[in-house]
Amino acid sequence: MKKQLLVLAALAAMSSSSVSAKEISGVEIPETISPEQQVLHFNGAGVRSKFFVDLYVGSLFTTAKMDSATKVMEGDQPAAIRLNITSGMITSEKMTKAMIEGFERATHGDVSPIEGSIKDFMSAFSEPIVEGDQFTLLSIPGKGVVTFKNGKQQSVTQGDTFRKALLGVWLGDDPTDDDLKEDMLHAD
Repeated sequence: MKKQLLVLAALAAMSSSSVSAKEISGVEIPETISPEQQVLHFNGAGVRSKFFVDLYVGSLFTTAKMDSATKVMEGDQPAAIRLNITSGMITSEKMTKAMIEGFERATHGDVSPIEGSIKDFMSAFSEPIVEGDQFTLLSIPGKGVVTFKNGKQQSVTQGDTFRKALLGVWLGDDPTDDDLKEDMLHAD
């Protein structure tokens, strides 16, 4: 009888644990996430590296599998980009600088239409960033971007122009990292 209870308990534990889609650079990527009750499915993920140092794992979650950056950016369905920080070299200052550079690339150097939104959005990175932190950037067409740090809402940045520019940092014509863009759009 005790053996049966142990087996049942083990099976129950296994069935209630979250299923991961993939492990990348020590980060477990879940099959689904549900920020703001938006159920999004793993689309793809990769590592952002610079000078042979892995900085973060970037993953894309969408309502349905998408291999087109344009469909993600221009579509009318929510999507999320999740950044799992894997390096202590990422600081608040470095993340802010990298995001500003990303916005400049995504807007072909003309951030003027979204300058105020960028400033509001950057408040999400004002607190210290440490290895293991997780940022989820939920893109909601018609609303904007809801930013979470370690599951806690940090900010809501209004506007579709800003939302598309933010997605463009990783998925645009001139992304922060071409390989990461490819990995986000084409899961193995």
